[in-house]
Amino acid sequence: MDLINAIILLLNYIFIPGLTYGSQLALGAIFVTLIYGILRFANFATGDMMSFGTMMTILFTWYFQSLGISLGVLPTALIALPFGIFFMILYMLTIDKFVFKYYRTQKSPPVQFAMVSIGVMFVTQAVVRIIIGPGDRRFFDGEKFIIKAREFKEMTGLNEGLALKSTQVITIFVTIILVSLLFWFLNRTKTGKSMKAYSDNEDLALLSGIDPKKIVLVTWVIAGILATIGGALYGLDKSFKPFTYFNNMLPIFAAAIVGGIGNPFGAFLGGYVIAFSEILLTYAYKKFFIYVLPESMEPEGLVQLLSTDYKFAVSFSILVIVLLYRPSGIFKGKVL
Repeated sequence: MDLINAIILLLNYIFIPGLTYGSQLALGAIFVTLIYGILRFANFATGDMMSFGTMMTILFTWYFQSLGISLGVLPTALIALPFGIFFMILYMLTIDKFVFKYYRTQKSPPVQFAMVSIGVMFVTQAVVRIIIGPGDRRFFDGEKFIIKAREFKEMTGLNEGLALKSTQVITIFVTIILVSLLFWFLNRTKTGKSMKAYSDNEDLALLSGIDPKKIVLVTWVIAGILATIGGALYGLDKSFKPFTYFNNMLPIFAAAIVGGIGNPFGAFLGGYVIAFSEILLTYAYKKFFIYVLPESMEPEGLVQLLSTDYKFAVSFSILVIVLLYRPSGIFKGKVL
């Protein structure tokens, strides 16, 4: 019985949160790797673009809730997502037209693009905080439990309860569906293959008749979808606070680099590598060892490798190690 309690403990505090958080990071990492692989620059505004898309989704969620429109047991945010995506894409295309297009036309080096993206990051931060404010914002109806810890304990008679939120299940399933559609699009459609050709060799792609304007447009559209859905899923699972999305930029970039920058599948897996690393290294294992060890060997301390305050230090450490020993990432070579 103690072994089962230990397993439930790990499921509740490590496995399910790791899958959920990893899915959210994976979408952001694919966003980063697409922009880098096709438009050839590191977009440091990634976190704040996700914040903008989430903000628009929240605003439409509140509007639909004020009208009494809902999806019953499912979050109202699922209705608002298409509207959030639309305004996110519109915002990205506006930024591209008035900012990035100029530097792309001038054939500016990637470093200059990266510096420009930092400017876009600060502007986007300001826009989000002016519109919705700097404080915590919630979707109101997103925090619904499929099963609560107390109910699980009563059903099973175990000491440990398993809590499962609808937002966690939605996050995992939406990520799987979205990433599957993206990989199908990149590998099976003419436009997707054109994007990969443009990424591999821009000059040869232009000679083959590929329209660079179309490639840029489609890239930003896909990036807008990924940013909004990834940000909204994170906000539903936790809460929306603009500065949190800025902080998430480090684990998102770490996930993209660990998986191999320019490799969407590697970025997808990199999200889970970073998420589980952060959780595994900052979780306190005292209760787990109490279940699995004899009473005489039970630990007195928390048995925690790192405090949760150092969660982002884990991402940074992994990023540095990968850059030092395997700069190409887990999956060597570009596949985009």
